[in-house]
Amino acid sequence: MAQRSNFRRQPESRMFTGECPIHGEIARSEVEQFDGSMLVRPCKQCQFRGLRVAAVGSSEHSQALAHLSAERVNSALVGSGITPRFAGSMFANYRVDNSAMGQALAICQGYANDFEDHYRAGRNLLLCGNVGTGKTHLASSIVQQVVRQLGAVAVITSAAEIIRVFKGSMDRDAGYSERDVIAELADLDLLVIDEVGAQAGTAYELAMLHEVFDRRYQLVRPTVVVSNMDAKGLGQYIGERALDRLRENKALLAGFTWDSERRRA
Repeated sequence: MAQRSNFRRQPESRMFTGECPIHGEIARSEVEQFDGSMLVRPCKQCQFRGLRVAAVGSSEHSQALAHLSAERVNSALVGSGITPRFAGSMFANYRVDNSAMGQALAICQGYANDFEDHYRAGRNLLLCGNVGTGKTHLASSIVQQVVRQLGAVAVITSAAEIIRVFKGSMDRDAGYSERDVIAELADLDLLVIDEVGAQAGTAYELAMLHEVFDRRYQLVRPTVVVSNMDAKGLGQYIGERALDRLRENKALLAGFTWDSERRRA
């Protein structure tokens, strides 16, 4: 049996009895969408015929492929860890009031636009600076774009959640180990770790975060680190060795130095 994911949940689904214009009354299902709605899936028999029987290039075949592709993207978005609060966060609706905000937007959008190059190089991105300046908005925008446009497997999660999952592995009935957690996080095409530095910073917490950073470094996988500290403070928190690895290979840095948008609202 495949190890369950600790970070990527599957969309909720519901079975019901419904009508198909071709096959009559059959078992149907609807599945949770990234925007919170529920969408009725195509009739299984119609979908099978479109994928396996219909002529390649026919409208029936193309429609079945489109349904399959949309379901895969939706599943990846639901499993990405983007919360409902940030589900609508896109580069296009990031508020820019000054040149520093424009520069941060350009760095993050450029990272997403050139993600294939950054993926091959294992190049990281650090988003550091003040609270309430839109770091999570831009990090979520990166995740959405690489999932939608490239089919990447990407997850955004907080450092606190990673620590909770690691600690959960100590439970007798957890069903997973620390090794499983590291392997899952290391295998993602893109991992975004939010709120780094908001934890107590115990030796155990820092050791587990360093394990994640190091394994992704060894596998040449890109990581986005989001912190309310500046780069110097982040280095003091996670240690210069960990920061040095995050910075390797011309890592990108976006500084968020302006006042909190929430305070100005």
